[in-house]
Amino acid sequence: MARIFRFVRDGVVLVALLILLVLIAAKLDQSADRVIRGPFYAIDGDTLSAGGERLRLLGIDAPELDQTCEDQRGGRWECGKEARRLLARLTADARTECLGRDRDRYRRLLVRCHAGAENINAALVRRGLAIASGRYAEEQVAARRERQGLWAGDFESPRDWRASRDMTDDPSPLDAFMDWVRGMVNRE
Repeated sequence: MARIFRFVRDGVVLVALLILLVLIAAKLDQSADRVIRGPFYAIDGDTLSAGGERLRLLGIDAPELDQTCEDQRGGRWECGKEARRLLARLTADARTECLGRDRDRYRRLLVRCHAGAENINAALVRRGLAIASGRYAEEQVAARRERQGLWAGDFESPRDWRASRDMTDDPSPLDAFMDWVRGMVNRE
């Protein structure tokens, strides 16, 4: 019995060490991130353009530009345009920079953006104008609880909205899983 216990204990320690090494390597690899500074142009609520480069904000999914949502009284509002306006305001700060190294299937650089200490990706989710996609779950819970933005009424998820119009650009399950893994490794 003691021998089995030692074998299991050693196995658990080995797995923990391997996970620790992977996390350390991922953290050290962050230095490979490309840094992009503005000026930025908000294409939609989760896509920017800067210096000819298209940037897709990692870990979020904002309403599409032509998408409308319903408020708590049943009225319609242009949630896609509002998401773009918020992204434009958040990236107008001269201190804004975006970091990323991976690209999506459309060759957009997948980025995490900051204006000083503010995480722009998280701010869009926290203000209810983007849905968490692999990260920012805490921000989404807070936005839902406080009925911010999309959560103030009824809305169709951006993914479903695109699918209903044959505009699907959603990642495959493997791509979604890899986005989630990148989000966990790069969690700030």
